[in-house]
Amino acid sequence: MDAGSVFGLLVVFCFYFTPLIIALIRRKQNYVAIGVTNFLVGWTLIGWVISLIWSLTKDSRVSN
Repeated sequence: MDAGSVFGLLVVFCFYFTPLIIALIRRKQNYVAIGVTNFLVGWTLIGWVISLIWSLTKDSRVSN
């Protein structure tokens, strides 16, 4: 593999896992579920969009 191929794979990898990256940056409580959903069904456009929206939504607060 040449450097261009490695760079291309890195770009695709980062784009594919954008929902997980966003969830980690935003410190989502359910980042593992978002990551698993993204990994398993992210290859479908619908699964990727669902993961993205889920990572962008605000966590619900639990009242005591």
